[in-house]
Amino acid sequence: MNLVAVFLDTLDVTLPVFAMVFLGIGLKRVGWIDQAFVSTASLLVFNATLPTLIFISLIKADLDSTFDPGLMLFFLAATLLGFALSWVWAIYRVPQSERGIYVQGAFRGNCGVVGLALAASLYGDYGLSAGSVLLGLVILSYNTLSVVVLAAYQPGKSTDWQSLGLNILRNPLILAVLISLPFAGFSVRLPDWLMTSGEYFASMTLPLALICIGATLSVKALKSEGSIALGASLMKMVTLPALATLGAWLVGFEGRELGLLFVFFASPTAAASFVMVKAFGGNAGLAANIIALTTLMASITITLGVFVLRVLGLI
Repeated sequence: MNLVAVFLDTLDVTLPVFAMVFLGIGLKRVGWIDQAFVSTASLLVFNATLPTLIFISLIKADLDSTFDPGLMLFFLAATLLGFALSWVWAIYRVPQSERGIYVQGAFRGNCGVVGLALAASLYGDYGLSAGSVLLGLVILSYNTLSVVVLAAYQPGKSTDWQSLGLNILRNPLILAVLISLPFAGFSVRLPDWLMTSGEYFASMTLPLALICIGATLSVKALKSEGSIALGASLMKMVTLPALATLGAWLVGFEGRELGLLFVFFASPTAAASFVMVKAFGGNAGLAANIIALTTLMASITITLGVFVLRVLGLI
């Protein structure tokens, strides 16, 4: 086996994704984009282009080959175990006021952008379709568990569970999955002009979202509360992906299913975690530090992870 060739093939998968993140850093530094652009573009991605991408991917998908109940069940079980492990670790290692932020940062990945982009880069249409199917479960489980742990340590406030539950159900990504199901299940064909227009619109999603992630990174912010942020980042980018991927292999997943699970588990902390921490009145600075550090680490840890799995012949 030519390890150099395998490594170069791995870079072909991961570098296009992270190059867009670093492009966002560069564009922000030279002043070509600003915070107003990032805020507007992020809202456009979350509310419109990403739901459109998920909808189109699902209605075009061959659900017989992309809908895998076993894979979804394993992802949910591994997510719950990772969430529990992070919480137990935080009880013994993290100050009480920061535990909810630590736990959310340690288990909640940016699967909707980074994970989906890597899945598409690895496996093309299958990665995009299967990743979109899995994303519905990701969104529901991540949002629900984040609400639980942040509410448990919310400083001096009572939690409006009904309002939070409605906000989760109104999530545009969840709605995109639910709306697409009857179209996919009954093979409803949309007019060609509508599909083409939708694909043009959806094609903006991944590059625009990745550029926004890069533009929001702040290395200076990492100077404060570095030890807690580093601990959560190592849990998110090293410990949990390694344990979850090993567990997936032990129960029989291999090939593209194992690769899909790995890139979803190994995705850096979701930017939405910052918004949720602010909504709960927590330490938003710590949340931002975790997002920044995991995103910077991802270009190394994910590339090495894909390389090792390929060398071992597992994906």
